[in-house]
Amino acid sequence: MSPQPTVSIGLPVYNGERFLAEALDSLLGQTFTDFELIISDNASTDATEEICRAYARSDPRIEYRRSPENRGAAWNYNRVLELATGQFFKWAAHDDICAPTFLERCVETFRSESSAVVLVYPRATAIDEHGAVLREDWDRLDLREPTPHERIKHLVWNPADTGTSIAGLMRTSALRQTRGELPFPGSDYVTLAELALLGEFREIPELLFLRRFHRGMSRRANPTLADVAEWFEPGSSNRVVLEYWTLLVQHLVSIKRAPLGFRERMRCCAILVPSWTRYWRRQLQKELVSLPAELRRVWAARRRGEVT
Repeated sequence: MSPQPTVSIGLPVYNGERFLAEALDSLLGQTFTDFELIISDNASTDATEEICRAYARSDPRIEYRRSPENRGAAWNYNRVLELATGQFFKWAAHDDICAPTFLERCVETFRSESSAVVLVYPRATAIDEHGAVLREDWDRLDLREPTPHERIKHLVWNPADTGTSIAGLMRTSALRQTRGELPFPGSDYVTLAELALLGEFREIPELLFLRRFHRGMSRRANPTLADVAEWFEPGSSNRVVLEYWTLLVQHLVSIKRAPLGFRERMRCCAILVPSWTRYWRRQLQKELVSLPAELRRVWAARRRGEVT
């Protein structure tokens, strides 16, 4: 490994003992070997620490960090990005598997494209907790449009589950211009939007990623939206949680902070607002209907002294 590796892989984890070793083996078995693997353990209470330390002793590319307390998934995702030193960066999950040529093909694609490309990702296969194939699973976010407002339109009208593209390889300098992982449900959408405002995406038409679906996934293990919010940021479960309205507002914030001229910024807003409200109208309407119940829930928590 070179003093400054080409690729940094950041693996945030909390209680991932069941699938962690398999995920680590797939990363360490990459044909492209010039990478560092940064593991940030969010105060796991299972065997995660022992597994990570054993792997770190066996491979000098691994840097293991452990937090003394669980500070939430958003903090943990941003922690590994903060520690990265590579030209390219990849978030890795403790339960997913990368094919041996995942990094090789992504790096090759970056090197064959212009500097306008900020994200490269392959297609994926969805698997269950036992490794059985469920379906092909990809995001259809091959954003080759030359302007930010065109890429935003493509992104909004192809709102697939973002777990495949967000696990791709990103230009570190571009990712650090975004706000990283934000502490609310669905924040991957915002991260991808901020990247799309900066540059183009490339989808590799090869199945090089095994994305695991199981009961311990964040959305499945946390049955309510408030529970998901708590998973992202401890202490946030007793705030009003309106996922799709929050995402709309945060997309607008992303456009405001992007390095765009006034005219292009206005084009992005003119595309985003009607597209988002049309595509997600049912969810937005449901959240408005649920708002009184959300306010009552938060008010009850305040009365119990859970929220200041």
